Amino acid sequence: MGDYRKLIAYQKAFDLAMEIFEITKKFPPEEKYSLTDQVRRSSRSVCTNFVEAYKRRRYKDYFISKLNDSETENAETQVWLDFALACKYITSEKHLDLTAKNDEVAKLILYMINNPDKFS
Repeated sequence: MGDYRKLIAYQKAFDLAMEIFEITKKFPPEEKYSLTDQVRRSSRSVCTNFVEAYKRRRYKDYFISKLNDSETENAETQVWLDFALACKYITSEKHLDLTAKNDEVAKLILYMINNPDKFS
């Protein structure tokens, strides 16, 4: 049965979630229960939904459905990163870097959605 931790999509999503975690440590305290919490949750949910999909990959419809959930959380993460930029909590350069990483994760998830038989 393969190990999801060896998949590039999971590794990149996990690394991005950890980078977001480190960056959000510097966000203002008043954002603790809003922006900080939300961007951390959505970025981590990309990983958890991915793992749920992968562990049930023999059921094609379920696999695709959970990957769609992962893709949705990925999109939500981008919105929170956009807010972080607008609030001046991250620089334009950091925003571009995180956006590129987030887009890469999205492309990998989309590839899996479009090619589920390669993962069953």
